Amino acid sequence: MEIKTLTKLLTENEYPGRGIVVGKSEDGKSAVVAYWTMGRSAGSRNRIFVKEEENGTEVVRTKAFDEKLIAGDPSLIIYAAMRQLGNQTIVTNGDQTDTIFEGLKKGLTFEQSLRERKYEHDAPNYTPRISSLLNVDSGKFDYAISILKSDNGNPDNTIRNTFTFDNPQNGKGHFIHTYMGNGNPLPSFEGEPELVEVKGSIDEFAGNIWNSLNADNKVSLFVRFIDIATGEFKEVIFNKNN
Repeated sequence: MEIKTLTKLLTENEYPGRGIVVGKSEDGKSAVVAYWTMGRSAGSRNRIFVKEEENGTEVVRTKAFDEKLIAGDPSLIIYAAMRQLGNQTIVTNGDQTDTIFEGLKKGLTFEQSLRERKYEHDAPNYTPRISSLLNVDSGKFDYAISILKSDNGNPDNTIRNTFTFDNPQNGKGHFIHTYMGNGNPLPSFEGEPELVEVKGSIDEFAGNIWNSLNADNKVSLFVRFIDIATGEFKEVIFNKNN
């Protein structure tokens, strides 16, 4: 598979939707994860990322920037995007973050935890649920990426794909996103997660993503670098609404 330049992919796609990148830093010292939200409607754009604490552990959530603008079903735009369970970091584009978190606590695998979920209930788009799990333990790192989507727009069948990466390579990662581009209805992501470069420090990596996302449609960005040797992490959050 040809390695692609993440910024080029983003610049050339007006609306990739929500996206997740997981990989390993150039120097091999950090596990890397990035997640961003985008929106075309006022409701979808009315969001920010905030950091909170639950039971001594950080949670990153989406939150309405202006509470008065909330309309319809808020569960599709208000959710925990990142949770941590011991040495495992869960990052997703919806409330399946909690489903995975509870499943792992019960001893289920990442894939088993997602069996009870399917694509989002936002016909006619049937937005895919994209999820990731990073395992950083005792100097070792591996990750998994999942997508749950309708069968080419047919809501009667859920396609479930899980991709696992047990030996991440320095400076490389995998990128998955909800949509192939703009449209009505929005076309769901197709194929395997795209192999992309992971370049620069956390500030450089996050800045390059943020500056490459469509200026009108981008909403928020969260990036975490986890030290593979110690488990300590650094984070960056960008919100268009401040």
